[in-house]
Amino acid sequence: MKAKVYITPKAGILDPQGLTIERSLPALGFEGVSNVRVGKYIELELPDGEAAGAAVDEMCHKLLANPIIEDFEFELVPG
Repeated sequence: MKAKVYITPKAGILDPQGLTIERSLPALGFEGVSNVRVGKYIELELPDGEAAGAAVDEMCHKLLANPIIEDFEFELVPG
């Protein structure tokens, strides 16, 4: 089984990378883009089983994300 984990800064947390991208896009001809947030994408291979979702959630809380300043979501993909 594969887990795809998406981590982004929480709303209200300063995102300097997102702000830099947002300010740079108009110079490249991309107008009207706003609220750019830069995050992390992590892909994990793990054993199949009913506990996979709980295991990934625990990994995110303990290591992969900082739950104080980051939100995370994940999806489990069979195979």
